[in-house]
Amino acid sequence: MSAGEFPEVATVVGAVGGRREGGLSVFRGIPFAQPPVGELRFAAPRPVDRWDGVREAFAFGPPPPQEAMGPDASAPSPASPGGDDWLTVNVWTPDTDPAARRPVLVWIYGGAYKAGSADDASYDGARLAQDGDVVVVTLNYRVGIEGFARIEGAPANRGLLDQVAALEWVRENITAFGGDPDRVTVFGESAGAGSIAALLVMPRARGLFRRAIAQSVPGTYFSDALAGDIAEALAGELGLRPTVADLAGVDPRKLPEAGAALTLRMREYVARWGAVALTPTPFSPVVDGDVLPTAPWEALAGGAARDVELIVGHTRDEYRLFLMFGGLLGRVDDDMAAAVLRAFGPGPDPEQAYRAAFPDASAEYLFELVQSDWLFRMPSLHLAQAQVAGGGRAHVYELTWPAPALGGALGACHGLDVPLTFGNFGDLGAGLGGMLFGPTPPPGTEELSARFRAAWTSFAATGDPGWPAYDTGRRLTRLLDTEPAVAAYPEEESRRLWQEHTFDTLRLTTE
Repeated sequence: MSAGEFPEVATVVGAVGGRREGGLSVFRGIPFAQPPVGELRFAAPRPVDRWDGVREAFAFGPPPPQEAMGPDASAPSPASPGGDDWLTVNVWTPDTDPAARRPVLVWIYGGAYKAGSADDASYDGARLAQDGDVVVVTLNYRVGIEGFARIEGAPANRGLLDQVAALEWVRENITAFGGDPDRVTVFGESAGAGSIAALLVMPRARGLFRRAIAQSVPGTYFSDALAGDIAEALAGELGLRPTVADLAGVDPRKLPEAGAALTLRMREYVARWGAVALTPTPFSPVVDGDVLPTAPWEALAGGAARDVELIVGHTRDEYRLFLMFGGLLGRVDDDMAAAVLRAFGPGPDPEQAYRAAFPDASAEYLFELVQSDWLFRMPSLHLAQAQVAGGGRAHVYELTWPAPALGGALGACHGLDVPLTFGNFGDLGAGLGGMLFGPTPPPGTEELSARFRAAWTSFAATGDPGWPAYDTGRRLTRLLDTEPAVAAYPEEESRRLWQEHTFDTLRLTTE
């Protein structure tokens, strides 16, 4: 360990040198596994070889190969600069004294399991580490075909295995960065939250974290057969089979093109894949019976993570972001609403059930609402309920503050919580954060973000985010807004509609 402008820390495989930035020691691009290329293509992550001297840790590692995301998702995949060393971690720490033993927050990004990287400006950990007196770690993991396609000859859920390897790196090394390996909290949003739900019940991840914060958990976990069928379609875009032998010869930066091409045609597979074919991604964790033995809700209800303290929640208007991406704001008619109500709603007559529960709702609101419920809101709520049923503790929240963009038309949409969590609003450019907040965040933004950061860092330190745990009687929920409150879970009509539904593995229609 060394102080000064260029702090040094000794990891178990070699020393790394970072920089002092704004009172923090910052280390970027530290490898936690060997590059998964060549003979290691589509393999589980392998340990890093030792190195001599001090390895410079000034720059983020390159992002994993991935598709474009957002309104222009049909654009070419972004280039992956800087080589193949995708599997890296980044650390922001107030103090590299091993005796400091600060709480540790480990971020897992979202991106529909097909995009994302830790170098996103939204994920800069400086404010969270500084204001909360915690160590913040972010990481890269494989996405898309590299990370989640069900490939013959390769382990399932390679992206999840990358996350486990990063958490093992934290366990082995974080003391040297001033962190406490016994107080590790994983936190993530969207596909990151879905990954965390999987990590909660994965045998390989047991004991690697003490607490978890899952922000907008997607309810999609594929059966082995469904994942295999989707993989055949993905490889078929290239005229290949979904095997290591066939795909290993394709440049990793070309594979995302197959994923993007299939995404445009997924509706053709509704008869085989069901509602999955109506979503914006062909990737999700696979319940393969080994890496992921069962769907998270079933395992949590059985007590699989009763010793892990949990925060789980969602935004109020999750799906409105995807209406904007699809150019559908103000364009949804009653036939479109009826179709998605039948495709996504619970029970024998979901269209009638939703229309009866929301008699004054517009077609657009029903279209948005049932997809918000199916994809994020009810999976998140049911995850909390499963954790409580299994003897664990869960705290539930809902973000109700509307995004400043488009005059508030997006409401409290999907992804809005990420800049609020990290406290990053400037220099977000054309990314999601810049799109939602614009160049000048409105009054109240900083105060709401401070509440987010205080709750998350308090939870990481003590297990108490500042509001009561959820139970099935009172259903107390933190409502995050300019005027925060604690009240009974606010989406009561949706909760009732879904209360008999069981979230489980999604299957091929022929299974």
